[in-house]
Amino acid sequence: MNALLYRGNKLADWLGRQSVDILRVSLGLIFLGFGVLKFFPGASPAEALVMRTIDTLTFGIVDGRNAVLLTALMECFIGLTLVTGKFLRTGLLVLGGSLIGIMSPLVLFFGDLFPGTPTLEAQYVLKDIVLAAAGLVIAAKALSTSPLRLRA
Repeated sequence: MNALLYRGNKLADWLGRQSVDILRVSLGLIFLGFGVLKFFPGASPAEALVMRTIDTLTFGIVDGRNAVLLTALMECFIGLTLVTGKFLRTGLLVLGGSLIGIMSPLVLFFGDLFPGTPTLEAQYVLKDIVLAAAGLVIAAKALSTSPLRLRA
């Protein structure tokens, strides 16, 4: 029984030390994968929604393929910073900004996304709530390990 408790405690200690880094890398792989898909026309199931959302948010300044390419670049950058841990604060800042665009279809196109039951696009956007929560956990650890300091 003591051996089982000992192993359980060792596992809990290991999880406590590694789980946020595992979350960071897995979230990075998700963003990297979604971003890479957007470089190939028609490969991303969110392509039309991205075009429509960015077009609306930028009042038509950025539209069509340029909107998808901009999103692809941002998502790949976020993914690379999360996977490698390099420029993590910058990547988290970009992630925070991109979450505005990622979640905005819920406000901009609510009736289209939920005509009764959630559409596939609505489900795609809703899963981003989990990605946002994961980003908050990663940001909390990143900022607590090396807190920002105010210059006097």
